[in-house]
Amino acid sequence: MLTIFSVPKAFTGHLRMIQRNAIRSWMALGQHVQVVLVGDEPGVREAAIDLGAHHVAGVAVSDRGTPRIDDAFALVDDVAAHPLRCFVNADVLLLDDLVHAVESVRARFDRFLVVGETRDLDVRDVLRFDDDGRDELKRRAIVDGRSRGPTAIDYFVFTAGLFDPVPPFVVGRARFDNWLVWRARERGPVVDATRAVVAVHQRHDYAHVPGGFAEAHFGDEARRNEELAGGSARIYTIFDASHRLQPGGAVRRHVGSTLRLRERARKAAWKLAQRGR
Repeated sequence: MLTIFSVPKAFTGHLRMIQRNAIRSWMALGQHVQVVLVGDEPGVREAAIDLGAHHVAGVAVSDRGTPRIDDAFALVDDVAAHPLRCFVNADVLLLDDLVHAVESVRARFDRFLVVGETRDLDVRDVLRFDDDGRDELKRRAIVDGRSRGPTAIDYFVFTAGLFDPVPPFVVGRARFDNWLVWRARERGPVVDATRAVVAVHQRHDYAHVPGGFAEAHFGDEARRNEELAGGSARIYTIFDASHRLQPGGAVRRHVGSTLRLRERARKAAWKLAQRGR
């Protein structure tokens, strides 16, 4: 049904635990899910072997050594076992409600993108993903977690070829995610699954990026991503989803997504807030 793939960071420190938690959550989704880890960062190959995922090495990188999104997508196309893809950040936990959500959307559309807000949660332990473990994690995420909002887009479920050709964006820097939403809106429905899916972002710092948060969001590679995206007019967020998935599985049109002036005001306010952090 679904090929889940990611470009993990190096498996060091706290990131080692949270990335292994995330991969185990994907593996626990069942036999109809394939998990692919892309890249050559320290520990990626070893984690794939240990956890039973597929590993793809040799991804192209920028002149600063940052993996490229376009090449990662192409490499996964070569090994994918399923027609649906899920590109997800390697710190994000996905649970069984995602599978149900994708089944509901696939029953309605032939070509689509599913995105959704995630909930930020402090995770310091190895997690369980049996039924009881998933239920407890959902409860914690709802009670103790904080919504990351519609500008933080951490997972993308899409039909193969939806974005082709993908510009040579780099992973882990801002703006490529916004372009993916824009491109999908040009070619088909974008479904916001926030109300139906509890996806969990495990909180971490930005020590893995020289320059930290500011560099990842406003540095040279982030600015280059925005140039490749075609400028600010293509900086779409979850606000721009054409449809919304309800908890019961119904898919309804999102009329508010046509109000681009309101969205631009929200994004401008968010950018100003981030620059002040």
